[in-house]
Amino acid sequence: MSKLKPPVSDKDQATGNKSSENILVEYGDYQCPHCGHAHPLIKRLLEEEGDNFKFVFRNFPLQEAHPAAYMAACAAEAAGRQGKFWEMHDMIFENQKLLVKADVFARFAKELGLNEAKFDDDLNDPKLADKVDDDFESGIRSGVNGTPTFFINGEIVDYDTTYESLLYAIEK
Repeated sequence: MSKLKPPVSDKDQATGNKSSENILVEYGDYQCPHCGHAHPLIKRLLEEEGDNFKFVFRNFPLQEAHPAAYMAACAAEAAGRQGKFWEMHDMIFENQKLLVKADVFARFAKELGLNEAKFDDDLNDPKLADKVDDDFESGIRSGVNGTPTFFINGEIVDYDTTYESLLYAIEK
C-alpha cells in the first residue's frame, strides 16, 4: 500500500477547508487527458463538500508524454506567487488544447491580471523549478506512477474516474 511522502505541509498548494484534518492530495499533470477529466470532478467536490476536506495539488509532469506539462506546472506555481495559483490551475486545465501554443502561459497571465514582468521572472527562477521537481520526487517516493493519483489522509485512493469514487474517499 502506497503512503504519501512527505506529508502535506505549508509548502503545498491547498484549497477547500485548509484547517480540515481530512486531506485529499492529487498528483497531476496539466497536459494529461485523465487529469483533465478529473478536474471538473474535483471542482464539483470542492463546491459540494469543500467544507469537509482540504485539497492539495502536487505537480507530477510526465514530460516524455506531455511536453508542455512541466512549463504548465511552473506557470501555475509562478501565478501562485501572486496569489493566483488556483486561478491559473483552473485556466490551464480548462484550456488543455491550447498548451501546444508557445505564448499560452503569458496570455493566461495577462487574462488573470498578473504582473507580467514578475510572472516572467518567476518562471525563470530556479527555486520555482525546484518546487515542481520536489513535488515530482515526492510522487515517486509515494509510489505514484501515473496521473492522476489521489491520496486521502496519506493513503492511496481507489479512483475509478468517477465523482463517486472521490466522494467516497473523503466521506469514509
